[in-house]
Parts: sequence; structure tokens; C-alpha cells
Amino acid sequence: MSDIIQLLPDHVANQIAAGEVVQRPASVVKELLENSIDAGATHISLIVKEAGKTLIQVVDNGKGMSTTDARLSFERHATSKIRSAADLFALSTKGFRGEALASIAAIAHVEQKTKQENQDLGTHIKIEGSEVILQEPCTTPKGTTIWVKNLFFNVPARRNFLKSNAVELRHIIDEFHRVAMVHCNIHFEFYSNGNEVLNLPATNTRQRLVHIFGGKTNEKLVPVSEETELVTISGFVGKPDFVKKTRGEQFFFVNDRFIKSPYLHHAITSAFEGLLKEKSYPSYYLYLSVDPKSIDINIHPTKTEVKFDNEQALYAILRATVKHSLGQFNITPVLDFQRDASMDLPYEQVKKTISVPKVEVDRNFNPFDTNFEKAVPSFKDPKESKPQKSSGTTFVSNFKAKKTDDWEALYSGLNDKNDIAILPERKASKLEFESSVNSVPMFDKASAEANKTQTVYQLQRKYLVTTIKSGLVVVHQNRAHQRVLYEEFRKQISLSNAVSQQLLFPLELTFSSIEIALLKSLETHLIDAGFNFNAFTNESVSIQGIPTVVTESEVSIILEQLIADMEQELPDTGFSQIDVMAKSLAKSAAVKTGVVLENEAQKHMVNQLFACEEPSRAPNGKTTFITLGVDELDKKF
Repeated sequence: MSDIIQLLPDHVANQIAAGEVVQRPASVVKELLENSIDAGATHISLIVKEAGKTLIQVVDNGKGMSTTDARLSFERHATSKIRSAADLFALSTKGFRGEALASIAAIAHVEQKTKQENQDLGTHIKIEGSEVILQEPCTTPKGTTIWVKNLFFNVPARRNFLKSNAVELRHIIDEFHRVAMVHCNIHFEFYSNGNEVLNLPATNTRQRLVHIFGGKTNEKLVPVSEETELVTISGFVGKPDFVKKTRGEQFFFVNDRFIKSPYLHHAITSAFEGLLKEKSYPSYYLYLSVDPKSIDINIHPTKTEVKFDNEQALYAILRATVKHSLGQFNITPVLDFQRDASMDLPYEQVKKTISVPKVEVDRNFNPFDTNFEKAVPSFKDPKESKPQKSSGTTFVSNFKAKKTDDWEALYSGLNDKNDIAILPERKASKLEFESSVNSVPMFDKASAEANKTQTVYQLQRKYLVTTIKSGLVVVHQNRAHQRVLYEEFRKQISLSNAVSQQLLFPLELTFSSIEIALLKSLETHLIDAGFNFNAFTNESVSIQGIPTVVTESEVSIILEQLIADMEQELPDTGFSQIDVMAKSLAKSAAVKTGVVLENEAQKHMVNQLFACEEPSRAPNGKTTFITLGVDELDKKF
């Protein structure tokens, strides 16, 4: 029998490796940015077109490469970081496998220009599908510029699996953030389709976070710092007052490398125990520095997972450090029975000398003296003459003393039970009070008449129970309201006929620049849904009107949820985009479990549900109601 095992050609092996290294354009961005950082660059520019599908370009001012190194950098397992297997456990740089450029060149058109500082000419290389088609000297500035064009041009199946440009651009922005958050001493620039997305000058960690996530981020941050033999922890956590409904700004960096660790994430959430509302998530930006020999970063192709030698100790240290920071900066409530807060001096009074206040009293003053009228002159009308001052340090204005006998007349008649105290210049017939109950009917007269014959009960503040001819119907109030609002929002956005309620004062909400860009792209659909925008800035949005089914206090929550939903599931077509928006808005605005509904509102919700096109299912596909027939009830007895 002939031999059947054979060595794969290099270009096929490179394409297989590319399946692990290059999953989407964001993977290419990550590898190229890390190469520029390893080259010692202080200024890095990222330029993409069509979310990286057409072009990814990275320009740096690093140390560059020689002609030989420029050519070898595209070979498999060619790296300057590793000399022996032992070096894998003492890594202090980013890329080390030597597969990135070779994998990228196997599935794209790659062009590179590079020059070292002491060279007169640089090197220009062009590679298409692992094949070098050009290598020549060129004139270029110090550093390296690399172009990656037509990604997956020879692997159409992989290209078809890519998401829409908006989704892929979001992944690129995420990778850019993760790199820029660590290397604050580097000036980063990011351009998409010719427009500047981010410009991050070299600065400190706190300011870098503010530049990325918006100006309001500064007031949300609580510093975290701890140094032990096992780990050094620095960074920030968000205040509990600014938690989000979605997992967003949560970052772990180990030795300047972004990682994902559910185990360490649990340590953070346990440190916030008792401070967070249900289904809310804290923000954190934590930098851990450990001995490179105590971790293994080579357990995953994307290097986002790390194995620690002593995870349990790291968990305990991280949890205690975050708890200490929250307490140190008075984020958590503190009970101190030895301290009286009323005795604290104001800050501006701490360094001032304390003086005894002087109190002057007229000891001859006696308001019950029968001769008080003579002792204190009465004041006349200011128009007739100017008021006179009394002889002592106490002044009396608009007051005429009376005898004690006259004072007793004020209390006459109080023992009479039938008497009513007479207010000045008003008869004592009746006192009127403003009612706090809203007397405006929620439903019209016809709807109210129809509901009189219907009986609905609320069970456990979660279900609505009503009767039908064949038995009982149990309605899930949250899911039912989601279905009603979903169909209403979808219809309004599609037909552009939503009614908007205008706000007395514009509502100002702050978001990151990326979130503002997403809201701006959805502006037309949001207006169709009932929102009315005044203006957009790089960090905030001004809202003048909101949908009638939404309260002002819910707007920020609804928009945050919408941003999160659209980032995770941004579709290509406009109709699908409307569907996702309607689902997100309905989910946020629907009546929650635990809310007590008035009887008329219960009936109205049941009637609205069964008037829907698809009443049996919520927008997420879950059941909205169940029926219990008389036969089923009979079996229970």
C-alpha cells in the first residue's frame, strides 16, 4: 500500500494558521498594532476602509527593520522574541509566535515599507497569497508602514461569514481601545473611511480613559492600588452610582496584555456585593503586574486567556483591594460610633483661629412690663416719618406692645368644641385642600364601559388572571406589555407617525464618542419612534421630546440598553434594524414584574394583548399567556 501522509505546501499551512490567528479584520488590527508597540513606536496611526474589509493600514515611527528582517518577518515561526522554549515563560512583549504576518499574507494583499534610523533607504515588499511579487529599496520615513488590502480575497467562504460593516468596525474599535488603554505613553490616531474616530495624545492612565470613554468618566472613577509579593494591582473601578444595565466597560490587563477571566470578574462583583442593583454591572479598568514565570499566555491562539499559578490567592487579593478602595474613598456606607459628624469643622475654617463670639443683651427688656408702651416708642407709617431706633441694642419694628390682659383674649373660646378657628380675612365655613389624586381618566368612556363586564386580577404582581368561556387565562404582564409595545414601536417607526411628548427642559445625556456615533446613525429611526433631538456633540446628546409611553427618568436606561443591543446585533438591512430597535425599546419600556397595576390598567393590557398580531409570544419568543380549561381544573379536584 502506498504512503498517504504528505507535507502540506507552505501557502496551505499558512491559510490553516490564518484560521486561528485571523478571525475578522479586528484580529489583523490587533496583531499589527502590537507589532508597532514592540518596535518601540511613540506615534501609531490606524487607517481602515469599509471596516477593514478593503484596507487596514498601520503607520508607526518605531525602529523599523533591515532588508533581511523585513523579508523574514513574513515567514512562518519567524520571530525576534523567542530563542528557546524557556523563553515562552518569561515573555514581556506582545507577538511572539511568528505566525501573524505569515497568516495575514496568506489571505490578503500585503504591502510593507520599513526603514531603520541609520539607513539611507528602506525596504518595500509586496505579497499576495503568500507569494512575494515585489521586493525593492525605497524612500520612506523611519519606522514601518503596512497595508493589508482585500482581506480573505482567496477564501470567499470566510469573507461571507463576516458581519456588517458597523459590527466589524465595532470589533476594530474594541481592539483599538484595549491596546490604547495600556500604552498611555503612545500617541494613537484612528481613522475610518477618511474620518477621524479617535485621537489619543500621550498622557496618564486616568486621562487616557477619559479621552476614550468621555469627559464624564472622570467623576465615575475610584482609584485602586495595591502591591504584594504575588501581584501589583493598579487602575480604577466605577462608582456604584454609575453602574450599567449591560456588560460594557470591564477590562483586565495582565502584564500590559488584555485578558478575559470569569474567575477574576467574580472577585470584582463580590467586592461590590450589596452595592449594586439587580441585573446591573460595575465598570472596572484594572492593571495586574505579575511575574511572567507565574503565568502561561500561550494557552489560546488569540492570547486573551491566561493561566495563573495561584488563582485562589489572586482572587482574594483582588477582592480585598477593590473593597478597600470603595471604603477608603467613602463609596460604601461607614458606621463610626466614636465620631460625631456635627463636630467637624468646615475645610476653610480648619486653619483659622477660634474666637469666642460676643453676645450683647439688653437686660432691662421685659415684654410683660405694663409700662412697655411708654418704654418703647411705637413706629409710625414709613411714609409719614422715618422709624426711630430704640435706646438699647435690640430693635423693634412693626410691633405695638399690649398689656397681658389683652393677650389672654387670644385664647378665649378654645374650650368650645363647636367653634372653628377663624383664619385672617376668611370665613370659617370650610377649608379647601388641593387633591393629590390625578382625576384625569386613563381610558376613554367607551373603553371603560366595555371593561365593566370583565374581571381581571393581579397575582403576585407578576400575572394577570381573567376568565374566558372555557376556563382561565393567566397573562405574564411584562411579556404581554413587551408584545404590545413592540408592535406599536415597529408600526410607528415603519410609518413615521409616532407621537412625541415635549419636555419642559431639554434632557442632557452623556455617552462615549463611539456610542454617540451609533445613536447618530439611528437618529432617523429614533425620531420615527417619538424621540426629538436638539443637538449631538462628541460626548453628549440633547433630547427635547420622548415617546408617550416612556417617562423622562427611563430615557437614559432605554438608550443604554438600545446601544448595547444594537452593538451585539446590528443587522444589515433597514427593516431588520427597525425590528431590533423595536424589541430593545419595548424591553426597556415595558411594565416590570413587581409593579402594581390598577384594575383598569389590568383590563386594558389584556385587551391590548389580544388585539396584537401575535399575542401568544413576546418579542423574544417566550410565552405571554397560558389557558387553564375547566377540564383541567376539574382534574385538580
